[in-house]
Amino acid sequence: MKRVTADEAVKLIHSGDTVLIGGSGGGHAVPEALMAALERRFLAEGEPRAITAVHPVGLGDGDKHGANHFAHEGLLKRVISGTFVNSPKISDLALADKIEGYTLPQGALSLLMREMAAGRPGLITKTGLHTFVDPRHGGGRQSQCAPEGVVELIEFRGEEYLFFKPMHIDVCFLRGTTADEDGNVTMEQEAVFLEMLSESQATKRCGGLVIVQVKRMAKRGTLPPKQVKIPGILVDLVVVEPKQWQTFGTEYDPSYAGELRVPLSDIPVLPLDARKIIARRAAMELFPGAICNLGSGISTGIANVAAEEGVLDEVCLTNEQGLIGGAPASGNEAGAARNYHALIDQPYQFDFYDGGGLDLAFLSFAEVDAEGNVNVSRFGNRIIGPGGFINISQNAKAVIYSGTFTAGKCDFDWSGEGLRIVKDGEHRKLVEKVLQITYSGPYGRERGQRVLYVTERAVFQLGEAGVALIEIAPGVDLERDVIGRMGFRPIVAPDLKLMDASLFKPEPVGLSRILAGRAPRAGSPRLAAGTTHSLAAE
Repeated sequence: MKRVTADEAVKLIHSGDTVLIGGSGGGHAVPEALMAALERRFLAEGEPRAITAVHPVGLGDGDKHGANHFAHEGLLKRVISGTFVNSPKISDLALADKIEGYTLPQGALSLLMREMAAGRPGLITKTGLHTFVDPRHGGGRQSQCAPEGVVELIEFRGEEYLFFKPMHIDVCFLRGTTADEDGNVTMEQEAVFLEMLSESQATKRCGGLVIVQVKRMAKRGTLPPKQVKIPGILVDLVVVEPKQWQTFGTEYDPSYAGELRVPLSDIPVLPLDARKIIARRAAMELFPGAICNLGSGISTGIANVAAEEGVLDEVCLTNEQGLIGGAPASGNEAGAARNYHALIDQPYQFDFYDGGGLDLAFLSFAEVDAEGNVNVSRFGNRIIGPGGFINISQNAKAVIYSGTFTAGKCDFDWSGEGLRIVKDGEHRKLVEKVLQITYSGPYGRERGQRVLYVTERAVFQLGEAGVALIEIAPGVDLERDVIGRMGFRPIVAPDLKLMDASLFKPEPVGLSRILAGRAPRAGSPRLAAGTTHSLAAE
């Protein structure tokens, strides 16, 4: 292991290299100093050129950090990522067909790192079938110039699967907190672990170069061995960045690192607006012991609602980055969490998700169509990508999609009983046909999933014949404010109900009371009453 500067490290990257980058979203364990150094070199020297950037999770602050450093014509040839939402400059290049852009399921890319590390042929999974990742619907391609073939449709034992192909990695950028003189790396101040170990192993198997950015150095033999996340045998170069922030927006929050738990009163109470109403209604689907995922967007507000209502410890909220329990962070900090019970590597979290471990998935939507298909990955002039959405939505037992009914500037009044729409959004989100399928309604129905679509003025359910309207907000006109603002006519439930009036009031809605009246999550069948009695008798 050698210690070098970031500028010295990036001089070892050649034109045409494939660069694998660890980290998540808004700066969580993102090797920002290395990415910025590569940009500086390109702007100064015009080298390297035509690199391929691979990162399972989207990286950036929506402006200039993270993957945005690579958004220069000539520097980047291809990008393969879970999402471009954090790096709009990358999205712009893909839209202009100036790079080969692919967005693939975050979980598939995360698990693929482990397959590559072991030298296995690739990842075989059902995740992504019947979505835009399926080669029959685009194969994850987000630019016209992107060749087909990154994902293949295969048949195994009479069933359809997707095959995600391995990649040859030349250089890997990773990040930790502390490195010792042998290159052993710990991550004690990081908000996430992700797949740093698998990425370093995969790179070494390819004969590639592993470069790790850290905040500080330690003497050989002084790091607690069980805290080492990247062993020194896998590390070639270490770059020390003393001013390394925990995320792009937070210098250091000890609760993100699991050092302490914050009082629930420190978790912000959301203002009463459309987003809070939606989060509240979605939260009404919770039950004691439910294991849930909170996706990005409106759904992250469920953690704030649960904390305000005093039920945060009655359910288990998780996120795909590997956090279990507590309150997942929202906004640009999404991916971190406070008061969590455990933090595991991201591939193991996706093992649990893909295996059907989630009781409830709370996700957002940009578009919903008459078949119940959902689009979050591409709309208007924006390429977002799926992130962990496809793994989560396709494999959870029940899915609750949340979003405002329309897009654009809205003005609502809830000073009376219910909801009054003062000014509606200009753009429809419930459309005849989604632009890109990120979740397949027919495939979900085929597999028996329970699916809800929650908005501030109406709640829909996926049924055998399509999308059905099952609840409407008090004060809203059915034809004018709901059906008239949709691109298709939904089935209207014969027992159409009013949304709970408490959703529209500033006071708590009484989630604790609601949960108390529901059966808890079922345990193992072996712990059924008869078995329990026999154990008690013994």
